[in-house]
Amino acid sequence: MTGSLCYWMNSPTPETSTAGDGVSSSQQDRYRCGVMGQGGRCVVCGAAWGFCTILLEHYQLDKLCALWSGQDNLGKSSVAFSMKGLILALAFALVEPVFHSGKTYLYGYESFILHGLPSRGLAMAGLRLTCKLEISHVSRSDHLLQIRSPKLEEYNGFWPTDPFTSSSKLTETIAACFSQAFKFEYTEGRVGSIFAPKDCPILCTNLVRGILNMMQITIKKSQNVYELQEAGIEGICQTRYIIQDDSKNNRATISKSKDLTDCQEKAVKNIGMAYIRPCPTCPLKVRNIKGTVMFTYKMKYDDSGALMTSATSEQVYQISPFNEPNGAVVMEARQELSLVDIKRTPISARKIQLQNQGSLRYHFSGELLQMPVPLIRIKNPDLQLTETLWQLVQNNEEGATKEASAKFLQMVQLFRIVTLDQIESLWVQFANDLHYRHWFLSAICAAGATDTFKFLKQKIHDEKLNIWEAAVTLPLAFHFVTPNKQTLEVASTFLTCPQIQKAPMHQIIVYLGYGSMVNKYCAQMSLCPNELLQPLHDLAAEATSKGDAKDMALALKAIGNAGEPASIKRILKFLPTFSPAAASLPNRIHADAVLALRKIARKDPAKVREISLQVFMDNTLAPNVRMVACVVLFETKPALPTVTAMASSLLTEPSLQVASFTYSHMKALAVGRIPQLYNLSSACNIAIKLLSPRLDRLSYRYSKVIHVGGYSFEYQAGAIWRIYLMNSPSTMYPSDIITKVRGYYANTATDIIEVALRSQSLTKLIRKQNIPFAEYDTYKTLKELGKTLLGWKELPPEDPLVSAYVKVLGQEIAFVDIDKDAIQQTMTSLTGSSNWQPVVKKVVEEVQQGISGRWTLPAMVAELRHIVPTVVGMPLELSLCSVALAQAAANVDIQMSPPLSDNFRPSQLLETNMDIHADIKPKAYFHMIAMMGINTQYFQSGLEFHAEFNANTTTKFDARINMKEKNLKIETPPCHQEVELTAVRSEVYAISRNMEEVDSEKKSQLLPKGEVPSTSAQPFQSSERSSRPGSWKQSNIPSVISKGHEQGSEDLHHHSVGGRFYARIFCRKFESLGCSACLSLKSQNSAFLRNTYLHKLVGELEAKIVLKPVHTDADIDKIQLEIQAGSKAASKIIGVASSRSKEEDETSLYEDIQAKLKKILGIENVFKVANKTRHRKKRIHRTYESAATDLWAEPRATPLASSSSSSTAASADGKEPGHEHKKDEIKLSGKKRDSNSKSSSRSSSGRSSSSSVSSASSKLCSSSEDHSGDRHCSRDSNYSNQQANLPVYQFWFKAADEQDPGREVLNSSISSPSSSASGEGTSRAMSQPKFLGDSKTPILAAVLRAIHRNKQPTGLQLVLYGDTQPTRSRIQVFVSSIAGLSRWKLCADASVTNSRKVSGSLKWGEDCQDYQIAIQIATGQFAAYPAMQMKLEWPKVPSVVRTTSRWFYSFLPGAAYVLGYSQRQQRGPSHQATLVMALTSPRTCSVVLKLAELTIYDRAIRLPVPFPSSPGTPTSTLPSSDWNVFSQATLSIIQNLKARCSVFQNMIRTFNGVEFNYSMPANCYHVLVQDCSPELKFLVMMKSLEESADLTAINVRLASHEVDMYVSNGLIQLKINGVQARTDVPYTSNSDASMLISSEKEGLSLKAPDYGIDELYYDGHRLEIQVAFWMAGKTCGICGKYDAEKDREYQMPSGYLAKDAVSFGQSWIISEDPCAGACKLQRKFVKIQKPVAFEKAAAKCFSVEPVLHCAEGCSASRTVPVSVGFHCVPADSTLDLEGQIRLDQKSEDVVSAVSAHTACSCQQQPCPA
Repeated sequence: MTGSLCYWMNSPTPETSTAGDGVSSSQQDRYRCGVMGQGGRCVVCGAAWGFCTILLEHYQLDKLCALWSGQDNLGKSSVAFSMKGLILALAFALVEPVFHSGKTYLYGYESFILHGLPSRGLAMAGLRLTCKLEISHVSRSDHLLQIRSPKLEEYNGFWPTDPFTSSSKLTETIAACFSQAFKFEYTEGRVGSIFAPKDCPILCTNLVRGILNMMQITIKKSQNVYELQEAGIEGICQTRYIIQDDSKNNRATISKSKDLTDCQEKAVKNIGMAYIRPCPTCPLKVRNIKGTVMFTYKMKYDDSGALMTSATSEQVYQISPFNEPNGAVVMEARQELSLVDIKRTPISARKIQLQNQGSLRYHFSGELLQMPVPLIRIKNPDLQLTETLWQLVQNNEEGATKEASAKFLQMVQLFRIVTLDQIESLWVQFANDLHYRHWFLSAICAAGATDTFKFLKQKIHDEKLNIWEAAVTLPLAFHFVTPNKQTLEVASTFLTCPQIQKAPMHQIIVYLGYGSMVNKYCAQMSLCPNELLQPLHDLAAEATSKGDAKDMALALKAIGNAGEPASIKRILKFLPTFSPAAASLPNRIHADAVLALRKIARKDPAKVREISLQVFMDNTLAPNVRMVACVVLFETKPALPTVTAMASSLLTEPSLQVASFTYSHMKALAVGRIPQLYNLSSACNIAIKLLSPRLDRLSYRYSKVIHVGGYSFEYQAGAIWRIYLMNSPSTMYPSDIITKVRGYYANTATDIIEVALRSQSLTKLIRKQNIPFAEYDTYKTLKELGKTLLGWKELPPEDPLVSAYVKVLGQEIAFVDIDKDAIQQTMTSLTGSSNWQPVVKKVVEEVQQGISGRWTLPAMVAELRHIVPTVVGMPLELSLCSVALAQAAANVDIQMSPPLSDNFRPSQLLETNMDIHADIKPKAYFHMIAMMGINTQYFQSGLEFHAEFNANTTTKFDARINMKEKNLKIETPPCHQEVELTAVRSEVYAISRNMEEVDSEKKSQLLPKGEVPSTSAQPFQSSERSSRPGSWKQSNIPSVISKGHEQGSEDLHHHSVGGRFYARIFCRKFESLGCSACLSLKSQNSAFLRNTYLHKLVGELEAKIVLKPVHTDADIDKIQLEIQAGSKAASKIIGVASSRSKEEDETSLYEDIQAKLKKILGIENVFKVANKTRHRKKRIHRTYESAATDLWAEPRATPLASSSSSSTAASADGKEPGHEHKKDEIKLSGKKRDSNSKSSSRSSSGRSSSSSVSSASSKLCSSSEDHSGDRHCSRDSNYSNQQANLPVYQFWFKAADEQDPGREVLNSSISSPSSSASGEGTSRAMSQPKFLGDSKTPILAAVLRAIHRNKQPTGLQLVLYGDTQPTRSRIQVFVSSIAGLSRWKLCADASVTNSRKVSGSLKWGEDCQDYQIAIQIATGQFAAYPAMQMKLEWPKVPSVVRTTSRWFYSFLPGAAYVLGYSQRQQRGPSHQATLVMALTSPRTCSVVLKLAELTIYDRAIRLPVPFPSSPGTPTSTLPSSDWNVFSQATLSIIQNLKARCSVFQNMIRTFNGVEFNYSMPANCYHVLVQDCSPELKFLVMMKSLEESADLTAINVRLASHEVDMYVSNGLIQLKINGVQARTDVPYTSNSDASMLISSEKEGLSLKAPDYGIDELYYDGHRLEIQVAFWMAGKTCGICGKYDAEKDREYQMPSGYLAKDAVSFGQSWIISEDPCAGACKLQRKFVKIQKPVAFEKAAAKCFSVEPVLHCAEGCSASRTVPVSVGFHCVPADSTLDLEGQIRLDQKSEDVVSAVSAHTACSCQQQPCPA
């Protein structure tokens, strides 16, 4: 035997270029071992020497060589023979297939793809490709593939019964591109580069990829089951192999499967989904799109290698729109490759130039041009555009909206193909016609191609578009344009366009749009090119250098839209935390800079989290900036450590605004159920447990986050709505409001819309303007005073400003800053004048000229496309495209008399007559197309879903308005033709289209056609049976409604092959008006197969409302509505009556107008019946039944009086519902027992507390009356204690005017005595017989009538009566028929019985007696708390009301549970609901809702604003009888919100409600409160008098007035400007701002609202001051800043927070000249006298704030210890008190107590003579 022993290969062989098992080729070749014999073949296996590498998988190289070298020739032969069997078995079973040179392998190939629902019998669409393949090995790894006899067939029908249909023309098109051979590289089972003819379409190349993908196979020679990442047509995906070896027959079966949702480099194309953010951390199993593919290979082995005899593949994509396991659309693709023959000759292919088309990975190209709309053959696009435009305008005029939307999408498709020159020529042709111009510009914007974008830029540059056209087209163009290098270059030229820069609105749109384009372009890049961001950075730098705040805001917002981390450095320059120079910028710029980080957080969350956390922790920033940083910080989804760090900082947070906002934001996140926020929600749940509960009790004066949202795990969809309310210290209302809606679907998130509103200093707009505060003496005085208060400075000026922005899909599309100058500029540009009266006149003149025209606004709302390859090589597309179309045609003519005068005043409009003739036809249409299937430029196949919404109406009327006579008359023609007012339709089809046969579209409904009954042939029967109780009776319907007033077909259900068909029509005829309205519902879907939402959508759905004309006996000329108000209202009703019949007027027995009106209205019977009911002497009693009562069941008794009174009590024998054997009665004595027994007998509760209550209430009660005038039982002294131990639902309500002592007895039953009594009151309110028309004339009359040609008018009339008195008010409304043929009436009555009770009732039916509803609202007491009760009763209502109410009632328990309310099953009156709200504190209330079988209640519900009351308010303290509770409640709340500061003796209460003790040093004025705004309007100073510590004196500076109030000889004295004034005569100033001083109670009152002082009261001992709302945050002094920041109340003039109240009060002392003033105290910096060791070294320390000391020459007679902060320096430092000016700017190192002087004794003072 010849040959060498084992040897090493030092270089790779050309045959093996790729390692399949994870080992590189160089490593494999290095360890290759074999025994080379003659001819270069191995003596062991006989194969090429490289084939023996399999040995290394089982034997170590050294062992093999040792075994071989240790044998002689005979032994070596034995070893070789024994190993030969092992190696053959391993080698033949575990190698990739090969194609040998010189041979041609013939395979049969068949593939098909189907789309549809997995249920049998439903329509499906698909394609099938069959052909023959010839494969030949050319050289090394190069192979040729020749496709012979291709045949493409379409499928559109019901699977599997219908056959495929051949498409000959499409087959010819495919065969043409397969005529040439393809070349591909194939080595060890791997497909390399693919080469195709130069002009071969991408579609054909992808089909070849689908074929070659079946040959991609990776063999691991040592394993039978393994997983790896394998490349394929779909990308690199996780693949699992299973090898089954049949070594006996030299055959093997290889199976591999791929999870198409687990791919590293997946071939996928998304269009229009840049703003939809996927969740990378969400589990794969819950994704809505799932895909898998499985391959099966049959391999045969022989001595020459492995041969693939057959291969099959099956791919399935399952798309579940609603995440339903059984509700999914399926795409199934299959391939089959089978060996037919092997020829000994190679393929004879022509030598042509082939181009490298890349690897096996799918290539996207042509299908991106084709939108998911019907195919169009594009030959001459400019001519096709011309024709389409012409058809669009024609269809628009004819109202064919569906065809118009389809044509519009075709236009968009064509505009994506045409060149710039062709667009220019089309523009020249159509630009001057407005009808074409609108369609043209809308399609240009939606196309989003490079040439269309260039065209739009050129037209704006040439000023061919007006300002409004540009404003509409620019946002759409930037939104729809495809971002690439070419379009970004065009977009950058927009930024520098002079025409854009001239219009600020256009500049904003362009910069924001450019930022959005950069964001979309760089979305998939890790690093965005700097040149794209440079224009935005340049704008920011330029704006900073110029100090232009508006351009700064624009630059930051545009940078925020781009959302690139490279911009972070530019953003930090606008934040004072990182750039001290930014401290001078406005706060809104700081907030914009923080908001610009939000989108950057998606790419670099760690960096943004670090920045936003530092901003949030920076206490020197404005609260709203820090709150915005909190929002950004939480959007980075911080981990638990960061969240807990935030929570810890809130414990010492000085700003309650920031603390409240952050806490509420954490609470909102903690309750969230969104999977993407699980970790953040958990962290917030832990963090809020660390925080103080006090943050949860803060009022809405503090910033909050309101969160509303939900998530369905079943359908993997949800939404949240958040409102960020950021309050400013200077306002009582939120200064910044951000509201945002975010949607979640299938593990993706989308910011749908966000709107923000920001305001500052708006209170200036509501104040009296043009007051020259700066010219007054007070202004100068305060300026000088500021110099004496160390560190004090006025607040920076703020101009009124309102700014707003709108974000759509996370991109800011527009923002606006509105200030006074902007408003004036707008008015000047529109009218040439800044005065508003000419603006009104110009608008009126324009309206008088009339409005005529036709407007059309088409827009493509969305285009979303998700494209993935299939194994066949065709693209699977999921797409959604929607178009909106708004149209309006109007012709309005307005005539006014008398004409407007030259000196026009708006009040002249109140004396004019107007005649209006209008013909308006608005229309709105929305069309959505969703597709799932194959969509290429050659053919389409799949499922298509169409949904339409159409709203259409025609308004034609003549109106006459007489403002002086208060008359309005409107006339309109009746219905002449059927009009579809609104409609919603949807349908699903299986479609097949191909380019070669455009006109032969195949479309099948998914449900097969069956025998479905026609709805038009069905007799319509009334859905309300007359035999049913409570049904509508024919005699009860007014004549305005015909006898067939309601028609409804029975539900038509047909279950056949075609599925279930449902149709129902509801119609209501109005014969008197000549029309009928119908609601039509039709449905045919596949829900009978599987009850899923998807199956309910599959089929046809239609819902529409149609207005139809009705044939009547007499033709209707017109319909007229006349409204008359004022004194002439009665004449219109009488006029109607006089037109009926002359005999009626002649025989009328009514002599006065009121009686005649009662006769005309036909309501005399109403009051006759009511009076009869009222004078009944017998009362019906009913008892409860023990069975469960239905809340909305039909009552057994109609009269409400008897029903309501008896339904709330038990029967006379004392039986209680559900407790028949209990007969405990409440026994009363004397007349009280008799009176109570007439109404009802009372029963005990029968519950755990019933024994004590029953025993107490069974005692005799003696009438007693307490100090409040309320009667109580003599044994009820422990009333409060008893109720305190009861649940809140067992308390009972007592009306404020209730006088029945028997009702004081505790009764925990739901049928409480008060229920009965108030029920009677409600019943009385419902049946009050008094007709206001007996004493009052109507205040309004309205008549709706139809004018007939040969008949009297018919219709309805409404009369409104009102009676307003100081103590009570009442209003009545009557509706009746004009013709008088019907006794149907509607009567409404509402009255304010007294200041504490309001009641109302609604009755309708025959003489208003059939149906009744009553409501009563009363104030009173609930236990010991002031409360309000609302009671609703419904003795009898129509069945439709009962049905609706039952449906609503079914949701109550669940809603109460979600909202955290408690519930209890308790039976009560079946036709009554009671709601009680009791004010348990100014900020909390308790609520009890009692229904028939359910009681819902809760305690201590937080109120958004404080209410002016407190728990335990006695009845005597409630408002007096002449005070209207309902009208004064709002004013009371407002007054309670106003800030008050009070000083009484040593107790001071600030504006923020902080109380502290402070003893004022005598004779030293303190700044109590002053205006610290730049206007410096007022100053209030106060001092304690030396002669009495209880007496004070005040000094008030207002404008030119100096007001002194003090006590002398026990009397209040008043000086004004140093002149003594009388206190008994009011003093009024005559300056620009009003001031009033008057005596009040025991002191004086000063009111100066124009200055900001609502009221100041002084009586020598007490001082109270109340400032205006608009002074919030603008005050300073001992009373505080009025900013709700209680933790920062001790703020000294320098802004430093004092350590204690004494230091705080002394800091506001006004220093005087000790020689001229009475105050001898001055401020001095002090030094710690004792030795101090600071930082382990000797130091000397100086106070950072001055301390009160007596003036030079005076000694302290009284001192008080104060805590002061000290700054320490080394002992040898030269720093000393002498010459030190600003120690307050030094750091505070230690805190020590020192003595402050409060009183001085002066012997000698160095005063000048």
